[in-house]
Amino acid sequence: MDRGGWDGLAAWRDDRMGEEGDLWHRAIIDPTLLDVVGPVRGLAVLDLACGNGYLTRRWARAGATRAVGIERSRPTIANARRRERDRPSGAVFLERDAAHLRGLSSHSFDLVVANMALMDIRNAEGAIREASRVLRPAGRFVFSLNHPCFDVDERSGWLVEHARDPRGDRHEVVARKVARYRDERAVRVPWDVGPGRVGWTTSFHRTIPTYARWLRAAGLAITRLEEPVPTDEAVAKSPEGRFLLEIPLHLVVEARPLPGLRPDGAVRRRGSRTSEGTTTQTSPR
Repeated sequence: MDRGGWDGLAAWRDDRMGEEGDLWHRAIIDPTLLDVVGPVRGLAVLDLACGNGYLTRRWARAGATRAVGIERSRPTIANARRRERDRPSGAVFLERDAAHLRGLSSHSFDLVVANMALMDIRNAEGAIREASRVLRPAGRFVFSLNHPCFDVDERSGWLVEHARDPRGDRHEVVARKVARYRDERAVRVPWDVGPGRVGWTTSFHRTIPTYARWLRAAGLAITRLEEPVPTDEAVAKSPEGRFLLEIPLHLVVEARPLPGLRPDGAVRRRGSRTSEGTTTQTSPR
């Protein structure tokens, strides 16, 4: 992430997210994310780029045997720890770079979650690789992000027109304009933090195949894709809510370790030897 940017926005972000998330998280993104995550009772959960930790604490209270939040921004993790001190849940918060999870053992988590984070992480490939490393063989990596197809920084926007149907009645036609989808790049993102005040962070547009390649290279296979649908609250309160009923701006992905797929993304051939000298019977693909 743009550390200076997120550091400077820590207080504003904490106030905005609170204990339930802001409108877009609470009423658009999180319901689908939480549905894909499912019950966490009895699971060890790692929350990458956890922000103020509201989801980490939620999972701790929902029965996770271990709920760890990782955040690179020092002021942000301080807010998460303060909230945990004020209302203890059992969650633990660590200042770490998502792409370098020092001190976290391999194969130690059942679930790794990155909610609206990968597109803000410069080394997202490394973060995915680390998520795979700390996952247990039957674990899952669940993440959400801006939809790479429809939310392409300032190169995308809404087109709203009015037309008449065959009976002559007027109706609204909603479309999404997207330019230069294949052009991957970093972009500065403005945040309206108050009257006359704008904060800036850095985000990274990447295509869907790029994320898929990074997952495969980390030994992970996509097992579920969802496009969040706005709740009634979002439709009522957000000017864009009704548009999102037609065109999604977010994507939720579930990936799992793929048996026989090495961390470099290559598939072991039948009869090939592993590093331990044993013979694997994985079929060729």
